[in-house]
Amino acid sequence: MKDNKAAFALIMTSCVYLILGMSLGILAAMKLMWPSIAEFELLSFPRVRMAHTNIVMFGWLLQVNIGLLFYIMPKLLHTKLWSQKLGMVVWAVYNVAVIGGVACILIGKGPFGHPGNKALEYAELVPPFDYMIALSWVLFGLNIVMTLRGRKVKYLYVSVWYCVGSIIWTAFVYITGNFITQIPGINGIAQANLSWFYVHNAVGLIFTPLGVSIAYYLIPKELDTPLYSHKLSLVGFWVISFTYVWTGAHHMIHGPISYWLQTVAILFSWSLIIPVAAVIINFLGTFNSAPRDRKLKSAVAKFCYVGTIYYLLTCLQGPFQAIRTINVYVSKTDWIPGHAHMALFGAFSFFAFAGVYYVIPRIVERPLFSEKLANLHFLLTFLASIPFFAVLWVSGVIQGLAWLDLEVTFLDSLRAMKPYHMMRWFSGSVIAMAQIIFLYNIWETLLGANRPPGQEAVPTSDGDAAEEIQA
Repeated sequence: MKDNKAAFALIMTSCVYLILGMSLGILAAMKLMWPSIAEFELLSFPRVRMAHTNIVMFGWLLQVNIGLLFYIMPKLLHTKLWSQKLGMVVWAVYNVAVIGGVACILIGKGPFGHPGNKALEYAELVPPFDYMIALSWVLFGLNIVMTLRGRKVKYLYVSVWYCVGSIIWTAFVYITGNFITQIPGINGIAQANLSWFYVHNAVGLIFTPLGVSIAYYLIPKELDTPLYSHKLSLVGFWVISFTYVWTGAHHMIHGPISYWLQTVAILFSWSLIIPVAAVIINFLGTFNSAPRDRKLKSAVAKFCYVGTIYYLLTCLQGPFQAIRTINVYVSKTDWIPGHAHMALFGAFSFFAFAGVYYVIPRIVERPLFSEKLANLHFLLTFLASIPFFAVLWVSGVIQGLAWLDLEVTFLDSLRAMKPYHMMRWFSGSVIAMAQIIFLYNIWETLLGANRPPGQEAVPTSDGDAAEEIQA
């Protein structure tokens, strides 16, 4: 089977899900202002919102990360992917799970008498589709580990560490949130604690190590500059391994869980500044030492740079909202979706965009159709993301203050949100339109269409990736 076939299939399918998921997000944002829009049971707000989060998280982001790592790991290990056929099995099983699970959410009914969803945050997919996601992850992990065993290099670059770590962490986190929470007898506070462990670590121990792994590869490669510090990169890896697992309970501060557990979650939330600092210093240090004419020349470099800044802001916002006196104002408000969107979209999707722009031309051995369109995609996405995140944080604080004021009714707080929800919808719509430009650019690259006049060719050879990055 042709090299990179599995990586190509996963990446391209994920790009289609990106457009679909964002379209549902726009519909959900419109329903916050005009509830009667698309007034069908199939498109009710709860179903649209659950479909949006699952498509964006699993259809787009997790799938594109799997595809990018199927390309990156063989490059770093100087060997072919262990099995392209197994990679295609991963693609097939995974997409049946996503399509089937999201269809059940929208229809409101699952197979074998199950309801349409499991009514757990980020764990809505019902059997057998949640089991299929777990199976595809095991097969992905097997493929990576067997490729690792056959490597032709002695030393492992930090991207490999993060990738292998994410294989272990994702299995543990996903099983906890989707299956252990369903064991008879686990309910009430115990189930909530396990559920928030899953929700928080879905970002911290699934998407964070995958995104950081990809960025650690892309930044030195795109800038043609050695990584700032390999030792610092491993410090960040090992600290995140031991600290992130304890932070989920900070979502239940002032809740019915033990006070000591809340305190532990707060302390470990602040300890995350250590691995975050290691990553940020490494990324920005590499940018700082790069040749001036390469620092922000391409869309790949721009997405990586802004993704790094958003990662920094996300990881500063998290510890601060874990402080009890701040948490009382922002918990369960729009602030939390703003925080989650900055992590999954602002940081890790930006890294993924950079990865797609870097990898697809090299897989198909054709230059990117238009660097100008790629830069337009970056500019629209970046500029629209600023008000998108900002209005969620501001409206979240206003909501929190209103909910604590006994003289303000809930309807009054909803009326106060209308201009913020309007800006959320408008900026989100611009972001969605930018992704159409992204998909068009990639599609034209696949067709091998002629480049616009004056457009530079993008190199199609990746060279000895491991030697260049580790130099």
